[in-house]
Amino acid sequence: MNSAQTPLEQVDVIVIGAGPAGTTAATKLAQSGRSVLVLERRSLPRFHIGESLLPPISAILEELGAYERVLEQGYVLKHGAEFSGGRKGRFGRIPFAGQGPGRHHVTFQVERAHFDKTMADVAQENGATVLQEATVHELLRDGDRVVGVRYEYGGKSYTAHAPYVIDAGGRASKVAHTFGLRRSIDSLRMVAAYQHFKGLDEQYNPGVEGDLQIGGHADGWVWAIPIWSDTISVGAVMPRDLLHGVADREAVFRDHVSRISRITQRLTGTEPIGELKVETDYCYYSDTITGDGWFMVGDSATFFDPIFSGGVFLAMCTGLKAAEAVDAILSEPERADELQLAYSNFYKTGYDVYGRLIYAYYEAGYSLRGFLTDAGFDISGDQLGSNKWVARLVSGDFWNPRNVLLGHLRAQSKWDTFAPFEPYWGCPFYEELNVAEDEEAAKEPAPVA
Repeated sequence: MNSAQTPLEQVDVIVIGAGPAGTTAATKLAQSGRSVLVLERRSLPRFHIGESLLPPISAILEELGAYERVLEQGYVLKHGAEFSGGRKGRFGRIPFAGQGPGRHHVTFQVERAHFDKTMADVAQENGATVLQEATVHELLRDGDRVVGVRYEYGGKSYTAHAPYVIDAGGRASKVAHTFGLRRSIDSLRMVAAYQHFKGLDEQYNPGVEGDLQIGGHADGWVWAIPIWSDTISVGAVMPRDLLHGVADREAVFRDHVSRISRITQRLTGTEPIGELKVETDYCYYSDTITGDGWFMVGDSATFFDPIFSGGVFLAMCTGLKAAEAVDAILSEPERADELQLAYSNFYKTGYDVYGRLIYAYYEAGYSLRGFLTDAGFDISGDQLGSNKWVARLVSGDFWNPRNVLLGHLRAQSKWDTFAPFEPYWGCPFYEELNVAEDEEAAKEPAPVA
């Protein structure tokens, strides 16, 4: 992708950030015939954590016409997820095929620097203007309405105007910081230490090649994600007090990883590459998701622990939905309030359900099996996903009230994140399949008393 693009003064939509949320929104809008300016403050590719995807992302990529492009990159194929540790130290696997027919059963493990650049290339090839090393310094306003941005590019200051700004800036969100919208999630004061390892040989994997591994222990949990055939990402998440003021953070990291035998077995023969990275106090949310002239997508408004690989999935879902809303508003301005409220409810519903899943896992002692047992599911053997509702929820079934696990999660008021809102129900990927299942179930004869 050529970074030497021409700055634009007036476009239909400005997108801040060229991560998965921003490039998904930009691609969709450009395909709809809208002029789009994407401003990315760093040079691509750039490092980013969050490497494991969920199956419905394949549906998004298909809608954007980018699935084959991503497939040909050679990313590791992910067919399921393994959870170990927690109660009794047992392990279990959730195969994505357990969702049932008609749904995507395969997704990707990706090196985010490479994946994000690929998606930025897709956005540009579809007509969006993507400027790298373009730092947004200020939101331009006309009264209370955001009407553009002031940014720096190539050592010069520019202004760009647009009817709508989509903030996909993640932790550095310009909208969240400008309007003071961000709130920390005090009950999830966690810290993550992570590193990549080279020399991966999946013959040492005691589970299924390509799977995500999550291992819970008394002081947190550990992830293992193969991002290339010979490279694996490993992270340890723990309460921040366990790392606060510690001089030798690598020793703590090694100790936590060593507690998950199935992950250490998979790491046989590998060597760390690069320095250990640490992120602290990274869980936050915003109650206001849209405003006059702006939308927030993905991590710009909310971020939870990455345990169930929901980050990129929710980013791309909300990027797509925001693009659809903005495109509709540009055609029918009188529907702005209605469409922004619907988008806000969609955003909050997805993140609310995802957050509750994380709380449930934590309160069950960093154990998915423990959560499912608490929810009344009879889980035996090593196939945690033998029940379709379990497989679907862990695969991103966040907008489907038919999923019986959602009832258990939403009944816990202590797990509320946002102020009260109207849930948005309607799976953005499989609603026709869900309705068809309802119709088939209605045809079945009632059980004999």
